[in-house]
Amino acid sequence: MQFAARLRDQIRRGEITTTIRIWQSPRVKAGGAYRLAPGHVVVDHIREISIADITPQMARESGFSGTIDLLKTARHGAGTRVFFIRFHYEES
Repeated sequence: MQFAARLRDQIRRGEITTTIRIWQSPRVKAGGAYRLAPGHVVVDHIREISIADITPQMARESGFSGTIDLLKTARHGAGTRVFFIRFHYEES
């Protein structure tokens, strides 16, 4: 799972613990660990939501100024399914 460079330090400090992704199918699973040097992000929970379920608060908690800002980053590729992911960062 990749994160924008501007979000990585906040993730490492535990300030960001959620993300919203638009994919064709889930690319992570609960319990999975995904590299974010020097440690990794561990997915605690993933659930599918609709795009209408995305709130400004969810966007801010994911490190974005609002829903539009989040969607500019989350919308890439051919995906149409929206996933809300909770995670935590662990040092290696």
